[in-house]
Amino acid sequence: MQFDDFYETVQSFGRYQKLKYLLVCLTYVLPPIMVYTWTFTAATPSFRCQLSSEDDPNNDFTQHVLARHVPSETQCREYKSTISVQECQRCYLSTNKSYHDESNGNTLKACTSFSFDRTYYESTLVEEWSMVCDRVSWKSLSQMIFFFGYMIGSLVFGVLSDKFGRRPIMGISFFIISFASFLCAFAPQDGLGFELSYSLFILGRFLLACASRGVALTGFVIGVEIVGPRQRLLTGIIIQYFFAIGELILLVFAYFFRSWYLLHTTLAILSLPFLIVYFLLPESPRWMISKGHYERGEKVLRHIAKINQTSFDSIAYQRLITEEKKREAIIDEKRHGFMILFRSKTMFIITLNISFQWFVQNLVFYGVSQNTGTWLSNPYISFGAGAIVEILAYFSVHLLLRLWGRKTIYCAFATGFAVFAILVVPVQVLMIKGSPGQNGLMFAIHVILKFFATGSYAIIYIYANELFPTQVRNTGMGICSMIARVGAIAGTLSNDLLARVWLYFPIVVFGVTSIIAVSFVTICPETLNKSLPQTVDDVELMGLALPWGRPKRLTRVQVDDENNTDENIALKLPTGGDNA
Repeated sequence: MQFDDFYETVQSFGRYQKLKYLLVCLTYVLPPIMVYTWTFTAATPSFRCQLSSEDDPNNDFTQHVLARHVPSETQCREYKSTISVQECQRCYLSTNKSYHDESNGNTLKACTSFSFDRTYYESTLVEEWSMVCDRVSWKSLSQMIFFFGYMIGSLVFGVLSDKFGRRPIMGISFFIISFASFLCAFAPQDGLGFELSYSLFILGRFLLACASRGVALTGFVIGVEIVGPRQRLLTGIIIQYFFAIGELILLVFAYFFRSWYLLHTTLAILSLPFLIVYFLLPESPRWMISKGHYERGEKVLRHIAKINQTSFDSIAYQRLITEEKKREAIIDEKRHGFMILFRSKTMFIITLNISFQWFVQNLVFYGVSQNTGTWLSNPYISFGAGAIVEILAYFSVHLLLRLWGRKTIYCAFATGFAVFAILVVPVQVLMIKGSPGQNGLMFAIHVILKFFATGSYAIIYIYANELFPTQVRNTGMGICSMIARVGAIAGTLSNDLLARVWLYFPIVVFGVTSIIAVSFVTICPETLNKSLPQTVDDVELMGLALPWGRPKRLTRVQVDDENNTDENIALKLPTGGDNA
């Protein structure tokens, strides 16, 4: 008897699962709030050099006088050719006495203070620490460390969750988020000096990234594991809606609290109620059974049966335990843990393949999402529009996945992204540059790219969760998420570096990598309406799929032969007993 078979006897989506799943969904609004806060608190408003009395002894800072100190295009190209003219004109001052007098040699000097536009922000960390011009690397370093925290958190919390359980890791993650949020709010102090306050702030950001992955990964896994096969698609998509809702909640706070300090402090206070989630959150009964905690599992399952007003079948539960013990008997103890993902040929191929898919989808998603603010001049409207497009993408994925499965729809979304990404080339080359037609078409393409990127990102999350076995599911998801952060960093660097060659070069690169990802994912098996695999042997039974033929599936005996251990030979199971 498989776990899913027994789980149906206590109702796999009754009152208990619905209440607990709603709680898990509510926890899912916190990670996007903490992650995307940087969009507003470290925004770079329009700025210019601020003149001092030394620059103009008469203190006549009228617009005409300010313009006289702006370097000319000729000066910028001659003396600061490594940066754009726009960057030169807002980061340097002309010291010529007469406007555009270029007869005195190098007459540019770097600005030491700046004046920032207050149209959308009262104050940001960029202004607090003057992270512009030659100091912009401090802002980039903070983001790099944040993504590094994403990588570490994905792996560490994934492994710990598989070893110690989903519930305690969620509780620890919420505590770290609250602590790190207050650290980020109060670390930037003038009295501490820039070096110390900046160091404390990026430490807070690092911890925030680690813990956010702990909540997001573990919460997603719990949401999928507490329901049956028929509800996995529903729970895998609905929880993504709450991620987008978290972005909209952040937008509301950011709109009303336009100072970085007030916004950070408010969100830190907002994180405190989540500390009680530990006492309300359920442990995954599927995880407990897979780890051999049969008494604890029975207690939880009896509680589920009571809440769902069904009877607990003790005889069926004993059959489940007997079957699980047989499974454990044929699995070599050394194969538990991290390396179990790489000691089976099929599991090894799937792990590498899905990890690459996560890399590509994070490259694409974050590469596109970081340009959302360029859609419109108002950053609040742009951010809200991006969140709404995400919700529409999740809704579309929800409708399509239940009809055609995971792999087909994933390929369709990734291919659709690639097509519209490459379409940017003729739009930019053949249409009149800056014309209303070109601008309108580019806006539409950006929206469509965001739609496809969000959809494929959501699908690969669900697909990977259904391919990894329960005993190492969070570990596998953690590895994928860790590698995915490399993709996010690559997407960020692509926008910064490749755009210097051509503004839309990054988008074309994202499209090409999407096509490569589609070609690889075709060998993975379909998981629609299949039981979640408990062990690697269950994954072996699913087999690999050949894009030009029928899926290759192993029988239970073939799996045992491939494992080639004495225990496998002695304890072969009948082929009629698998649910793959």
